[in-house]
Amino acid sequence: MKISHLGHAAVLVETERTRILIDPGNFEPAWHGLTDLDAVLVTHVHPDHLDPAAAADLLAANPGAAVHVEPSITEAALPFADRLTAAPVGTTLTIGDVTVETVGGQHAEIHRDIPRIGNIGLVLRAEGEPTLFHPGDSYATAPEGIDVLAMPAYGPWAAMKETVDFVRAVGAAQAFPIHDELLNDRGRGLVAGRIAEMTETAVTDLRDHQPHTF
Repeated sequence: MKISHLGHAAVLVETERTRILIDPGNFEPAWHGLTDLDAVLVTHVHPDHLDPAAAADLLAANPGAAVHVEPSITEAALPFADRLTAAPVGTTLTIGDVTVETVGGQHAEIHRDIPRIGNIGLVLRAEGEPTLFHPGDSYATAPEGIDVLAMPAYGPWAAMKETVDFVRAVGAAQAFPIHDELLNDRGRGLVAGRIAEMTETAVTDLRDHQPHTF
């Protein structure tokens, strides 16, 4: 399995037969212009995970790509609404040689005065490949059997103590930081260092946008 971190929460997953893009948001344009996608998956409606304007161009360039999203997104006024399929928690999708399971249900609390929204975590499996978990914006669910964790490094809904406990709970052998565009390089280094010191998970920096084989 080849994994490319294309900025913030955007992750491209490639096997021999399948190309899947997760969370094409508005913080980083590295995913713009991708073609030959089999599917686009979106964990929740926030624009740093789904940029409607750029996503419209992406889907036009990938007319055969399935688009599976957290259910509330199907209710949004989006120019590509006819392409969206709701994937509630407990859904199992087969996309090429990849099986995707949706888990979780709610975005992490940002503040008690801000209503919480839906969020799906994504567990991707393929025969003979490591299992990847992309949690979106939530630390509430820690699926079993995860080999590689897309680890949210920082958000207005997360504290370091919660990040450490989440990484420990998932127990993946390897992780790479995502949701990191609100951090400078010093902050990224601080998070990676703490995770290395306080968990048994090895952290790999994928900010070069290049495919990494796990």
